[in-house]
Amino acid sequence: MSDEARGNTLRKQLPDKDKYQDRLIITSDLKLLYLVRQFVVNFMRQIPLPADYENRLVLAVDEAVSNIIEHAYESKTDGYIDIQIARNEKEISFSITDWGKPFNPNRVKKPDIAKSIKAGAKGGLGIFLMKQIMDEVKYTFKSGQNHLYLVKYLALQKEA
Repeated sequence: MSDEARGNTLRKQLPDKDKYQDRLIITSDLKLLYLVRQFVVNFMRQIPLPADYENRLVLAVDEAVSNIIEHAYESKTDGYIDIQIARNEKEISFSITDWGKPFNPNRVKKPDIAKSIKAGAKGGLGIFLMKQIMDEVKYTFKSGQNHLYLVKYLALQKEA
């Protein structure tokens, strides 16, 4: 982790020829989720999309980062999460990296929605929602890093 990232957050425009990229690094503190939501909203407002579409992508990224904090870092606040957004004419992608325990969201079983609602369960639907919203959800663990890659195709815009 660079010296720049030792504080709670680091936000900077990536030095790249593509002006539609941005990056945010936060510590693994649930109190900082508002920064993640704000970061995604600010980026999305550069793109002409319906407001509900924006809300869906914010929800997917919020759920991904929440799961990282709760499962990969076990709610400890001294870890780091690196969130990068990129957009081209075909898609918006989110690359989320952390250095916590391996946590593969693709191994989580699909929840029984009716049973969860009937039981009044709080939580447990985040990964399901993330997969419903995004067109691709990829996960890898390599060299001590969890990499979660979320993609939404702009041309397809399936209904969530």
